Amino acid sequence: MSINVIRFEHQGRIRWGVVQNTRVVPVPGDYVTTGDFVLAHDAASLKRINGDPLDIAEVRILSPVTQNQQFVCQGANYRQHMIESGMDPDVKSYNMIFTKASNCIVAADSEVVRPKGVRFLDYEVELGLIIKTPITAATLVVGATLHRYIAGLVIVNDYSARDIQIPQMQFYKGKSFRTFGPVGPYLCLLEPGDFSRIDDLQLTLKVNGEVRQNDNTSNLVYGPAETLTELSSVHDFAPGDLLATGTPSGCALAIPSPAKQRIGAVLPERVKWSIFFKTQAKRSQYLKHGDLVEASIHSTDGAIDLGVQRNKIVQEA
Repeated sequence: MSINVIRFEHQGRIRWGVVQNTRVVPVPGDYVTTGDFVLAHDAASLKRINGDPLDIAEVRILSPVTQNQQFVCQGANYRQHMIESGMDPDVKSYNMIFTKASNCIVAADSEVVRPKGVRFLDYEVELGLIIKTPITAATLVVGATLHRYIAGLVIVNDYSARDIQIPQMQFYKGKSFRTFGPVGPYLCLLEPGDFSRIDDLQLTLKVNGEVRQNDNTSNLVYGPAETLTELSSVHDFAPGDLLATGTPSGCALAIPSPAKQRIGAVLPERVKWSIFFKTQAKRSQYLKHGDLVEASIHSTDGAIDLGVQRNKIVQEA
């Protein structure tokens, strides 16, 4: 059975703890990085932890993923999101992969800063996978062996400056501004019997109480096992690294229809991007100063609950 842990600060000390309703039981020892923690502990061992609990309200919850870890992302990986982007999920021939700067990682309740000059700030709720064991060579990962490589799950919000990401074709720059990567609040550590639930997790994102995104991981195009298999032939993973698995439909970004995309391809660059900016400027869904974004992920049977992220959007001074 899965178990939720948090990384927190209390009385000037950063610690890890097991969540028990509104209280947290500190885990003995100091673990500087997420990798250190998941190498030392799993769900089974933490169920035996005893100690004096603290009220969660008395601690400051930090991101369960530390900034030293890799932040690897999948793009266009939910069926309906692909369809609204003008792609056919049944004929997609590649797994879109990119990275974010790890220093954009912040706590789940952090304010998200809309940088000066960014007009089109977007949200993307995603399921994050936390790597359990080093992957240093091409490795075949299947559903039955996924528990050997994944320690647990987190909520990720892949905030994105669309006016940089799209016209400049720079995913890294448009998605890596400071505060653009809230993670947590919980790291949900899984036991082998929990892994089947990864295929039935409900993702929901609200802005000012209005549901904007709502989908299930059963609609992922490239699942965790095949993605880890593919990426293992490209680069190394270390314990504690983060793989964000893509976002559902419902983002603020307005994608032109396939027909309009074909027309845009033959237009002069200046004209094409002028149309893009005019179209996006009409979208009231883009995030503004004072907006409250809430993201949650849970299994439909209630056995896994990753908590709720709450981010207030603030304009850079």
